[in-house]
Amino acid sequence: MRDYAEAVRSFEHAKAAEAALHGNLNALNACVECCDRHTGSNSLALIYEDRDGNGQRFSFEQLQAQAARFANVLKAQGVIAGDRVAGLMPRTPELLITILATWRLGAVYQPLFTAFGPKAIEHRLEQSQAKVVITDANNRAKLDEVADCPSIISVNARAGDADFQQLLATAEPECEPVLRRGDDPFLLMFTSGTTGPAKPLEVPLRAIVAFQGYMRDAIELRPEDNFWNLADPGWAYGLYYAVTGPLALGHATTFYDGPFSVESCARIINKLGITNLAGSPTAYRLLIAAGREFSAPIKGRLRVVSSAGEPLNPEVIRWFADELDVTIHDHYGQTELGMVLCNHHGLAHPVHLGSAGFAIPGHRIVVLDEHHNELPAGVPGILAVDREQSPLCWFGGYHGLPTKSFVGKYYLSGDTVELNTDGSISFVGRSDDVITTSGYRVGPFDVESALIEHPAVIEAAVVGKPDPERTELIKAFVVLASGVQGSPELEETLRQHVRQRLYAHAYPREIEFVSELPKTPSGKLQRFILRNQEIAKQQAALAATASA
Repeated sequence: MRDYAEAVRSFEHAKAAEAALHGNLNALNACVECCDRHTGSNSLALIYEDRDGNGQRFSFEQLQAQAARFANVLKAQGVIAGDRVAGLMPRTPELLITILATWRLGAVYQPLFTAFGPKAIEHRLEQSQAKVVITDANNRAKLDEVADCPSIISVNARAGDADFQQLLATAEPECEPVLRRGDDPFLLMFTSGTTGPAKPLEVPLRAIVAFQGYMRDAIELRPEDNFWNLADPGWAYGLYYAVTGPLALGHATTFYDGPFSVESCARIINKLGITNLAGSPTAYRLLIAAGREFSAPIKGRLRVVSSAGEPLNPEVIRWFADELDVTIHDHYGQTELGMVLCNHHGLAHPVHLGSAGFAIPGHRIVVLDEHHNELPAGVPGILAVDREQSPLCWFGGYHGLPTKSFVGKYYLSGDTVELNTDGSISFVGRSDDVITTSGYRVGPFDVESALIEHPAVIEAAVVGKPDPERTELIKAFVVLASGVQGSPELEETLRQHVRQRLYAHAYPREIEFVSELPKTPSGKLQRFILRNQEIAKQQAALAATASA
């Protein structure tokens, strides 16, 4: 394991990395970086399992051949360098072939999550002006409701559609990769804010170097590892780190085309001998709820586990150590940045329980006040990236749209954090999620973590409810474990449970038991929906009182 401080110093003096990042010569192609460079040893690139337990294995050589053929298919559709190709597909070999073929032409791949409805798809295709959409039989019907839909190629096509397998089989086998500049895009992503429709952003080719650094230093992907990232490639964490990152290092990735469950997760870990696992706290909490049914068969099998997407609750960290005998580390990032703040598996540094960790080498992360001055340890503020001293920071703004995220040399993340004395950074909450109660600022994450530690609680979401006396009072929405019934007595038990673990002012004065919590399709908690519901209830009550 390398020393963290030495890794930072080494990066700062790496002239080769600097040249790779900022060279403007036409010298890069994502298919070459993630496939062609690793041919010759017949090493595995993709391990695929379907929901019925059928498996396939693909070497880099096999993927290169398939990508070249399908690149010629796309070329026949008029796709050239810089064009967008959209994929509305599950985690199958055809998805990876589509991505690599798009890159081979110097074109830009646009993911469409398979849980999207027609309107979400229509907005993204309209913004991207994609030339072609690649889909499958299960998702094809959604495109019938998309206005001005581009050309469609479908796996297991219905009558009248271009058929993926037939076109692939009859395509010419040779296609030279089109070389591009480091600042040219190879991915087009969409990110949702608190208001307005999803915004497009381009990911440049030079971001591949950053993705490799995350896989090497934070994930600590070793040649002997069997790696599985649970995230769907329809989202940033999956596309960046289940596809681009591992393949760019010449390492096989795992695709499981089936619904996530406790049973399927344990089965894949056992069958494929997974040693390096990445996913989200939402998935991990489901595994914890299953208890020994999940942990007993796989205890000791995993070497390291990584978590991203939302802050990792301390209770999850303890459970993985006690029940699975493995270390799980928290990682922080955004679609705009990739992962930038981590408790690194591959670098030696202190781990502050509950913190998101340290900046990945190649980034300088700071905490700013409302006037954009850098803050010392112990004072909450906005997490920001010093772009002048972060050569791996590749985000340049939203495609075709203005951004308020840049202030001088800083990119403002919109997340409230706190610098610790050891240099690590702890997550407090989204800026609009932080609760101000009786003069105190309370991060919902801390209260949620305390609630989840109680055995009666599976999930929790905490919001600030407007209150004339306290500005806001803390309200918790709680999902109970199977067989547990909500009651006033349990409410009081949970209040005291939180008070004992946090502070006298940080307990939920109101608790509502619910069957589920609002989340994005990728599993992120949407606290703003709950907060808006509370505001609407209060306004309705006031209106009713005024009219009485």
